[in-house]
Amino acid sequence: MTLNAHIRTSVATLMGAALVDARGTTLGHVSEFAVSPMEDSGHIRGVLVRLQGSGRKTKPSLVPISEIQLTETGEMQLKGDVTSLLVPQDDEFLLLERDLLDQQIIDVHGHKVVRVNDVDLVWEPEKDGAGGIKLRIAEVEVGVRGAIRRLLKGLPASAVDGLATRVKSSVIPWEFVDLIDRDPGRRVKLKIEQERLSRMHPADIAEILEELAPAERQALFNSLDEEVAAEALEEVEPKLQKALIADLDSESVAGIVEEMDPGAAADLLSELTEERSDAILEEMDPEERQEVEELLEFSADSAAGQMTTDYVALGPGATVANAIAALQEYEGDVETLTDIYLLDADERLHGIVPLVKLVLTGGDVELAALTTGHLVTTHVDERAKKVAELFDKYNLRSLPVVDKDKKMVGVILAEHVIAQLRER
Repeated sequence: MTLNAHIRTSVATLMGAALVDARGTTLGHVSEFAVSPMEDSGHIRGVLVRLQGSGRKTKPSLVPISEIQLTETGEMQLKGDVTSLLVPQDDEFLLLERDLLDQQIIDVHGHKVVRVNDVDLVWEPEKDGAGGIKLRIAEVEVGVRGAIRRLLKGLPASAVDGLATRVKSSVIPWEFVDLIDRDPGRRVKLKIEQERLSRMHPADIAEILEELAPAERQALFNSLDEEVAAEALEEVEPKLQKALIADLDSESVAGIVEEMDPGAAADLLSELTEERSDAILEEMDPEERQEVEELLEFSADSAAGQMTTDYVALGPGATVANAIAALQEYEGDVETLTDIYLLDADERLHGIVPLVKLVLTGGDVELAALTTGHLVTTHVDERAKKVAELFDKYNLRSLPVVDKDKKMVGVILAEHVIAQLRER
């Protein structure tokens, strides 16, 4: 049969389907679907068929899709001689039932973890017009419809499809699917695309990590680059933080910790044993290590225990142009900045300038003319409850922290207070 239209099917529908020869004699039945990700991750390379008369211990043969045609009744028919079929090597291909069905995957489009119930496929004609066909992977079924197909596998396909189509579909386009690889040695599995993950909000990645089973969770975390891993680590609970870095060597953890907010890094290390914490600190760059070590000296329930040392400070005579230059050179997380702090030569706070005022002002204007009317600060030893009260009372976005000599030593951000309140 010459295929002129796109015919939809699925893994569950085709599993166990017969492969016939030119005379219509059954040669065997489909037992798997092989994909070669390195060549074409969007199409089925071939089906694995257990030939008639072969023992259960005999490995299925690989029948390339290019060697298959569809009969008028929709059966799969082999074009060539059965003797030309090959037995694939173990792990040579990604096998859809073995490697995908029932597996947890990351829906990078919906920012969640789901379980695969079926894979939708489409028979379509080759673009060259020579009469060949291809089997494209369209989407994965993560809802009830896919589960129904698999539950009723073996019944007439028309009856199963008639029942399944009554149920609303829940699918993820194949291009938005990433299979979590639990075993790095199995190169055939689809890898998580870093570009897609990096576009996710750290809170979404953290939520995904919390939903995954331990093996998949660790595989995902280990695949993240240091910056993304650091942002995600800041968003998860301390218990999960410890679990995620438990099997990493000190050098690897140090690389991640250096990318974290110093306050968050100190919180993480304070949850570890002294031996483990010291080993990680030893691998860190001296400057980052000193910042974190200083913060480790403070109680987690104090203002200093909540603060970060990442902020932008300039002298009282600085201009808007100076502030913009400082922001361009800032190496911390720019998204967390809300204000610029004006400090004198003794590092005492003289004023706070909201970043929004920079947008509305010329470059030669002095920052001192843009400061807010009232200065609200807190002492390093102030309790967390009092800090929260200050944020609520004055509707603060950030709160400078000063020491006994009134020198500014850090800043508490609203998100830090919210996070601590949620933990309680």
